[in-house]
Amino acid sequence: MIMKGRMSRAVSAAVLIAAVIFAAGCGRSDDMAGSNANSGGAEYQIAKIEEAGSVRDIDWESIETVPIDQVMWTPDAGIRAEGQLCHDDENIYVHLKAKEKDIRAENTEPLSPVYEDSCLEFFFMLEGDDQYFNFEANPNGVLNIQYGLTKTDRMNLVRPDAEEYFDIKTGRTDDGWEIFYRIPMAFIHECCPDLSFSSAIRANLFKCGNKTVHRHYISWKRVNMAQPNFHVTEAFGTMSFEQ
Repeated sequence: MIMKGRMSRAVSAAVLIAAVIFAAGCGRSDDMAGSNANSGGAEYQIAKIEEAGSVRDIDWESIETVPIDQVMWTPDAGIRAEGQLCHDDENIYVHLKAKEKDIRAENTEPLSPVYEDSCLEFFFMLEGDDQYFNFEANPNGVLNIQYGLTKTDRMNLVRPDAEEYFDIKTGRTDDGWEIFYRIPMAFIHECCPDLSFSSAIRANLFKCGNKTVHRHYISWKRVNMAQPNFHVTEAFGTMSFEQ
């Protein structure tokens, strides 16, 4: 196990820590000027389901949808997205779907810059904590995961069996693309042992594409910053787990 950068909790050898990066996620600009105010929006409840064998086994039509429709920093190109979250006794399940005509999917390797492609992202943290996870994925199913305190103080979390472990599934739709994956609570506990299904989390959902035909930055909760930057935890919304 390689560990670099500041972390307050140990990570087991089951998770390979690749490196700290100094420009994580979408919006690589260092201009942090502006307000961190949250735009508001309804709290989202992560539905409780029966134990699922696979992300494809879930009745997603019964799960409430989160709109990813706050367009920021670039002209509105008509790209939109949505998310759905649910959980059982062991996993959080994620379904993110983009309405996007010109799809870019160039990156195929772990730790490659998926934010340059058509990208869907889920950021979350234990409510009251100071560190957060970011899960970033492209249409090829490359799922990059990080954990840390700030945009410039993060660790990459890499598993050689990521496709199987996170049950990553992707597909093209009539008007875009989608991705499904699960996040085992055991994986979360390697970094954040206090998070449980009785906890509340702070979270945001994003759609971006730095090198797509129409560069774009879209979120569930609006980030009021002068330059593109998704790593603003003050803009996260509140989600709770259905019991």
